[in-house]
Amino acid sequence: MDVQEIWLRLSRLQKVSLPQCFAIVQHCSEGKPNVLLLRKLGLTENQAQKFLAAEHIEADLNWLSQQENELISCDDLRYPEKLKNIANPPPVLFVKGNAECLSQTQIAIVGSRRYSDYGETCATYFSSELSAAGLVITSGLALGIDGIAHRACLETQGTTIAVLGCGIARLYPACHEHLASRIVANHGAIVSEFPPSTKARAEYFPRRNRIISGLSEGVLIVEAAEKSGTLITARCALEQGKDVFAIPGSIDNLQSAGSNWLIQQGAYLVAHPKDIIEQIGGLHWLPSPSPEIIYPEQDVAELPFAEVLANVEYEVTSVDVVAERVGQPVPEIAVALLDLELAGWIKAVSGGYVRLKRASHVRRINVPV
Repeated sequence: MDVQEIWLRLSRLQKVSLPQCFAIVQHCSEGKPNVLLLRKLGLTENQAQKFLAAEHIEADLNWLSQQENELISCDDLRYPEKLKNIANPPPVLFVKGNAECLSQTQIAIVGSRRYSDYGETCATYFSSELSAAGLVITSGLALGIDGIAHRACLETQGTTIAVLGCGIARLYPACHEHLASRIVANHGAIVSEFPPSTKARAEYFPRRNRIISGLSEGVLIVEAAEKSGTLITARCALEQGKDVFAIPGSIDNLQSAGSNWLIQQGAYLVAHPKDIIEQIGGLHWLPSPSPEIIYPEQDVAELPFAEVLANVEYEVTSVDVVAERVGQPVPEIAVALLDLELAGWIKAVSGGYVRLKRASHVRRINVPV
């Protein structure tokens, strides 16, 4: 039996150890497998029957014959070393796109499907800056923070990896098919341990989370509710000895309750992308970002209404609050806020504005004590 076909058949089995996989590949490549042989190699009766079944094999082989589609088994030199070192690495990875980026330095950015304006702003900002600094952005292609992180990375022409909890040919959610195509077109990759035609199931997503963290240097939790599945990724990272970073949120924001709890438990509190870069900056393979990328300089004189911007928070800030802080009439502040919005510094949301960009020279002033 062909080695690739053996790995394809193994990919449909659960709870098979890597030593078992290697033994099966060795013996089955030397002759025609049968139930008795497979039982001797440690498979159960059901596993042996499933391994020998011809169902789906031809469809999987057809998928692999298409351009940009690959199967990378754990005995392949291209299999990511970091992933191989976790407790339960997937025997096989199905990859669409650039397989080489799987071994590049990555940071995982994840968060809840439901997110606030603050969460969207933070995910966009951190993904853009970390990508510009030379890191590959890895996430789960889910609705919410995951999708925002992927898109922000692509906007900076960066490389991003999406790890799925389903087969690549049955992509979930379907509304992200265009985003997945953009990821592949921009030298990124779509990755799954599941055969191409596998439908998404709830129990598959916790399994994919260990791959997201396993590929990465660390995991950034942007925004997560108290019982968010995002916390599973954080737990996987901790079990794998990876750094866990979390962005703090308001105590009134339920979508930040999980993130704040992680910080209480010892996760790194991060307020700027440089906090992450400094933590993993000792890694010799991390590209040295130029200062202007991480600390973009802008003349204060070029920034319109710097005093007004300094008093707009990353959470919703009303026009009245900004006017009170700056000490100017509301009509004048409204005009200044409109100019800042048109310049791309802030965004109008329900109840006021949120800041979109950070400037190291901008500090809040005239705040009543």
